Amino acid sequence: MISEPLASSIVTAPRPHDRDRAREIAEIFADVPETPRELLVGTAGCSGFLDGLMRREADWLRGALGQPPGRTMKEVLAAMDAEDGGPLGARLRIAKRRVALLAGLADLGGVWPVLTVTQALTDLADRAVALGLRDLVAEEVARGKLKVDLAEVGETAGMFALAMGKMGAGELNYSSDIDLVMMFDESRYDPDDYADVRKVFIRVTQRLVKLLSEATVEGYVFRVDLRLRPDPSVTPVCIATDPAENYYESVGRTWERAAFIKARPCAGAIEAGWDFLERLRPFIWRRHLDFAAIEDAHDMRLRIREHKKLTGPLELLGHDVKLGQGGIREIEFFTQTRQLITGGRDPDLRQRDTLGAMEALTAKGWVEPATAAILSDAYLAHRALEHRLQMLEDQQTHRMPTTREGLARLMDFCAADPKRFEKELLDRFRTVHELTEPFFSHGAEAPEAPPEVEFADPEAAEKVMQGWTSLPALRSERAREIFRRLLPRILGQIAKSASPDQALNLFDGFLRVQPAGVQLFSLMEANPKVLDLIVDICGSTPELARSLGQNAGVLDAVLSRDFYRPLRGAADLRHELAGKLAEIDDYETALNLARVWTKERRFRIGVHLLRGIASPEEAGDAYSAVAEAVLAALGPLVAHDFAKRHGPPPGAGAVIVALGKLGSREMTASSDLDLIVIYDAEGVESSEGRRPLPVSTYYARMTQAIISALSAPMAEGILYEVDMRLRPSGRQGPLATSISSFATYQEKEAWTWEHLALTRARVVAGPHLLAGRVSEAIDAVMARAHDPEKVLADVRDMRRRLAEAKEAAAANPWEVKLGPGRLMDIELLAQAGALINGLAHLHRPRRMLSRLARVGWLTGPEADTLEGAHAALTATQQILRLASDRTRDPAEMGQGLVDLLLAATDQPDLDSLRESLSISAEAADAIIRRKLGGEAEERPDAAASKAGE
Repeated sequence: MISEPLASSIVTAPRPHDRDRAREIAEIFADVPETPRELLVGTAGCSGFLDGLMRREADWLRGALGQPPGRTMKEVLAAMDAEDGGPLGARLRIAKRRVALLAGLADLGGVWPVLTVTQALTDLADRAVALGLRDLVAEEVARGKLKVDLAEVGETAGMFALAMGKMGAGELNYSSDIDLVMMFDESRYDPDDYADVRKVFIRVTQRLVKLLSEATVEGYVFRVDLRLRPDPSVTPVCIATDPAENYYESVGRTWERAAFIKARPCAGAIEAGWDFLERLRPFIWRRHLDFAAIEDAHDMRLRIREHKKLTGPLELLGHDVKLGQGGIREIEFFTQTRQLITGGRDPDLRQRDTLGAMEALTAKGWVEPATAAILSDAYLAHRALEHRLQMLEDQQTHRMPTTREGLARLMDFCAADPKRFEKELLDRFRTVHELTEPFFSHGAEAPEAPPEVEFADPEAAEKVMQGWTSLPALRSERAREIFRRLLPRILGQIAKSASPDQALNLFDGFLRVQPAGVQLFSLMEANPKVLDLIVDICGSTPELARSLGQNAGVLDAVLSRDFYRPLRGAADLRHELAGKLAEIDDYETALNLARVWTKERRFRIGVHLLRGIASPEEAGDAYSAVAEAVLAALGPLVAHDFAKRHGPPPGAGAVIVALGKLGSREMTASSDLDLIVIYDAEGVESSEGRRPLPVSTYYARMTQAIISALSAPMAEGILYEVDMRLRPSGRQGPLATSISSFATYQEKEAWTWEHLALTRARVVAGPHLLAGRVSEAIDAVMARAHDPEKVLADVRDMRRRLAEAKEAAAANPWEVKLGPGRLMDIELLAQAGALINGLAHLHRPRRMLSRLARVGWLTGPEADTLEGAHAALTATQQILRLASDRTRDPAEMGQGLVDLLLAATDQPDLDSLRESLSISAEAADAIIRRKLGGEAEERPDAAASKAGE
């Protein structure tokens, strides 16, 4: 608020309409300087209500003109609490008169912007309700009706008021009702006293309404509306928190969710009010994007218009600025509905005020900046006009005058140009309507006729579609209606797929596992690109389609602004997930959140790969970054939960080491996690907690807890399958290994295949200092001299055993992992070369091959051949894993996936790709045989078996 006196801050004034009233006010305030006197005269000449206030509060007004309006506002609010100012009811009414006069003049004089006016009115309402509630509860205690000690239970004994609607948002109109929900915290009372306590609070509420709403010789304070409480036709005017919560969770409707967007405790037991709203958060803010809210809001708008008889063409005379076409409510619905859709996933969008919400939605990409700017400007202009209409006679009206004389009076009050006033208003209403209406009425038009689709088996296709009527997703009439509107587009997209029959069957499988349809179909209808993506996936990547059917909630992620932006690295993802988990206290809830987060990120990677946005190598990086972020974020979470029972980790803690495809950052859609856990107890023998454990037992059980956190089936599925068999001594060894035991084992007992595995090992989670020491221990293994003959002999032996064990699988021409010259074969050679030459920190097989050429262990052409074969095989594997976690012929999959595969490998058709992969494998096999040489000594079957898995 400004620091200049009100009189010297005035920049505009109404034109006097009633000359007689204007002349009388000019005489009363003849001693006031010219500029403020013009404001008073013009105001009185248009508003009979403000004219009356100026006459009644003339002396006070003269003083108010001479000081900043903000200071005057503070003085008025302070006087409300001064007991020597008379009875509370009188003090509140005097304050209302003065704030109404101050706000009106500051508004009309251009001193306060419209939102400062609305906040001043809201501050007055907050203070009035707080004082009334405090005094009325104290009276009940003094009369012995409420037997409590207010010093112990608070000055309102657990009773509180929730401000709703415009009061909750700090946006009160000039002549607003105030919407309140009166509640009390029943947990502060013995259950046997509940009925008596409730009667007292009902009586307090009734007396509060009378205190604020009754018109006396001093006027009234605020009209009070209590109808936003749960089921107001049958519930008392004050309700306990538990019954209210039960109501909203069981039968709460969309309009009630919208109402609670603006809710805030404004009086009484404020903390209890915030606690209640926090308990209600899952009702207000749905976990998934809630596009069904659009149709609910649209139906609400239509019912309001019909009830208020606001249908028909737009005409200025009699037009409702709030509820009519292009009015305030359309902007509010436009904003609030988007908040309901998206606010469950993004707390930044949970703003109470309309313009704050619009700004947040724009910043997150849900509203176009140009649209937001137009609607925000229109909202402010609409609210200013609404204030003028209500200031005329202190009536809660939103209608424009119905006569030309009334319109002329309003134009004078607004100091508007008569030649432009009507056109500018009509243009503004029409613009708002044109911008907001399409959002709500996208499904109102009649559905188009379904297109003809050329199915290979039309009868089977018809039978599939007939079966849809009995699915759970189409159980309700509302779901069926939305689906009927979607069907033409669904069939149109299926018709574009390379195999419409396959696409239809996979889409049928997707539908069959959906437990309900309204939310999903509303999402598709509001966002056609989501529907197109679903059908595209069904037509090209069966495995991704099946996963999508079981986890349709991941579709929410498609609508995020960054869904198609470049995939992020492990550090960013770790920070994001850790931040989300830090907001949750419950362990199981946190694990489920991690599962939802991971499914969404993996789905996004799959879509990027499918659409050609990410290369197969980039997808491998991205899948690995997600897994690394999960391990880094969940590790501390598991440790904290485990420590509640057994104390904090003894010594320096533990780290998680990734091997295999996570270690080399080459994960696919179906990869599991090869992990080992290494700890350092630093000489400590046991933990310190409620149930202390020996160090070895402590870390073994904590490792099992980590495995469970990753692999245990929960409501949101599992995160990853975990394989710990690469730990020292394999299945026979402890789940967690001390750093000293790890170093000793690697030096004296480890088999060659275990050293080969360490070429891809890297620490991905755990304390930084210990991570450094474990990395040094791994480097020491790599740097140690390894007998080349022994290493090559052991690799030959493993190769032979793999060939014998996997002969049938290797015979499949599309088996890219197993067989001579294929992925595992090339990787064994690369790892053997890295081990023999002491090459550390390379992790990726192709980097090993490149470095081996530089040190002369491979020739340049050999390295190029092996790298080229590995790249083609890896790209093929990465794409095929989108379709299935098993080896399958790409010809049996969707054409979209085949096209992607051919583009990634730069081949014209599948026959050419198969031949190219075969030639590459033969060339790689020849190099590998040449480098490995003769026969090998025998090694345990278990070691060779694990190396091939």
